Amino acid sequence: MTEMKHDPRFPDVLIHQSSFVDDGAVVGRGTKIWHFCHVLSGTVIGDNCSIGQNAMIGPRVSIGNGCKIQNNVSLYEGVQLGDDVFCGPSCVFTNVINPRANVNRKAEFRATPVGRGVTIGANATILCGHSLGEFCMIGAGAVVTKDVPAYALMVGNPARRMGWVSRAGERLGADLICPLTGERYTEISANELVLQ
Repeated sequence: MTEMKHDPRFPDVLIHQSSFVDDGAVVGRGTKIWHFCHVLSGTVIGDNCSIGQNAMIGPRVSIGNGCKIQNNVSLYEGVQLGDDVFCGPSCVFTNVINPRANVNRKAEFRATPVGRGVTIGANATILCGHSLGEFCMIGAGAVVTKDVPAYALMVGNPARRMGWVSRAGERLGADLICPLTGERYTEISANELVLQ
């Protein structure tokens, strides 16, 4: 039996008894925080999110509504997730470009904005200071070293665009029509796709 608890600070939120949410964090209604998680002060989590086992979030991270953070994900200061973002198991975000154990670089944290509807595959790595455009899809194990356009399908190390995906997460063919929804897209340039 999973031991979920209600915290009077957060109405309509379920938090596993093994997890900690620091004072100064904000957690939206309908959100579930599972086993062995730590949410640090200054973090804002939206409504109806799912935070998987062994996640560490914060400080000062923002997570939109409807996000799913899978097991073993750490979201460090500078990460900003839009609504409906999926972070696959053990995906990694960095927050300093040149870390050294003996050099304090907290003043050098870089922002990593992640757009609405983005999917990040298991074990992918997102280097800090790069933006992920809405509805892009980062393949499992990919290493993102530059900004990612909206709707881009990125794979490999370093990650390269291998095509486009729709808002529904379907790979688009040459006709740029989503096979699931029928939505049509237009390629503006080699790095820009828009929904018609």
